Formats: sequence, structure tokens, C-alpha cells
Amino acid sequence: MPLSYESWASTPAARAVMQANRRRDTTPEMAVRRLVHAAGLRYRVDARPLPDLNRRADLVFTRAKVAAFVDGCYWHGCPEHGTVARTNVTYWSTKIARNKERDADTDRLLAGRGWRVVRVWEHESPTAAAARIIEVVRSA
Repeated sequence: MPLSYESWASTPAARAVMQANRRRDTTPEMAVRRLVHAAGLRYRVDARPLPDLNRRADLVFTRAKVAAFVDGCYWHGCPEHGTVARTNVTYWSTKIARNKERDADTDRLLAGRGWRVVRVWEHESPTAAAARIIEVVRSA
């Protein structure tokens, strides 16, 4: 007999849409990865920069100690393109605020261990984003 629970989603359709969101291999992430790879850099994908830290970066350059994140505008509260949910507002505003706090904490923890963090918004040009990542990795 399955356990019953109350879903966080406002409707079954909303739940299906949210469950379909991918953690890795998104279109903006793939565009940046292709350009960084074409520049000759090699990296780990969707990996923990530090084994004892339960946080994953989109691209991890272990030797250079660089972690790159391609952040979605909605999920990470982009100041330019972040939107407010129309339903279940309290849940989503709290969720986005927690994501932003976790991002800042991740940046702080990685920097404290000698890592450089590059954060890219999904709306940024993949060429410009890849150039920033390449510059940081090559200067490390």
C-alpha cells in the first residue's frame, strides 16, 4: 500500500513540469560546455568540487581548482530575468531564497578551500560565458 502525501505542486500538471526539469545537460549548459571543450579544456561534469561538500558544479576543473555553475534565471533568482510564481507563491519564493543562500554559501565554502567560482546566468551569451570560464581556468 503506497504512502499518501501532499504534493508541493499546485496541480498534477505543475508537478509533471517541475519533475521534468533536468539537473544537468540543459541547453545553456551544453552550449557553454561545447565551447569550453573546443578551446581544449577538459573538465568533470555535474561533479562535487570537494568530496566532503554535498554541492555539485556544472563544470569542475580539478587541477585548476575552478568550479563553474550555469544558473537558471528562475531557479537562482536572476536580478534581470527572475520571475515570481503566480501560484503557490510562498513555497516558490522561499525555495528561490534558499537556492540563493545556498549558492552564496557554496561560493564562500569553495573560496575558503582555495577554489575559484565562476557563475554564469542561463541568459548570458554562451560565447561570453565560455570566455570567462576559459580565462579563469587558464589564469589559475
